[in-house]
Amino acid sequence: MKGKPVTTWKFYQVEGVTVKRLRRFCPKCGAGVFMAQHKDRYYCGRCGYTETVKPSRSRS
Repeated sequence: MKGKPVTTWKFYQVEGVTVKRLRRFCPKCGAGVFMAQHKDRYYCGRCGYTETVKPSRSRS
C-alpha cells in the first residue's frame, strides 16, 4: 500500500544502533504482545489482562 505509514514503527524508537521499545509487553502472553496504554490502565487485547495505574496527585 503506497502512502500508508507502517503502524509498527510507533512501538519502537531507534537511537543510534540501539532500539528502544515504547510500549509494555503483556506478562501473561510474553514478549511480542504489546499492551494498550490508556489514561488509567494498561490492557492486553489478546488475553484481556488489565493493570490499573494510580493517578498521580500534584500538589498546588
